[in-house]
Amino acid sequence: MKFEEIHVGQSASRTVTVDGDLVSRFSEVSGDTNPVHLDEDYAKQTIFQGRIAHGMLSGALISAVLANDLPGNGTIYLSQSFRFLKPVRLGDSLTATVTVTSLDQKKRFIELTTECFVQDGSKVVSGVALTKLL
Repeated sequence: MKFEEIHVGQSASRTVTVDGDLVSRFSEVSGDTNPVHLDEDYAKQTIFQGRIAHGMLSGALISAVLANDLPGNGTIYLSQSFRFLKPVRLGDSLTATVTVTSLDQKKRFIELTTECFVQDGSKVVSGVALTKLL
């Protein structure tokens, strides 16, 4: 997408179903082997009462939206804040949505809100990203 085609309020989303295989593959790639993500018996003894997805799996889905959808090809990810509000559980349908909040024409910076929701509409992640479009 060309910078000139982007406008404040524009948004894009992607959805994945979080299952044990996805969590295991993310653990392998990230190196995060916390048993709350991988061991049901352990996770049942925690405040979560069962396995949960890595918080950064939501972050990776946000990254995919930024890189592929909005702003899209040529996006340079400059910064990101995250606030993890609720756990993402195995079986959840996780949707990442990004929305343009401001544009800097001169520097070609794009600021976006970044949010993730599960199937019942509960917000599980909130944040802000700053990108630059080449």
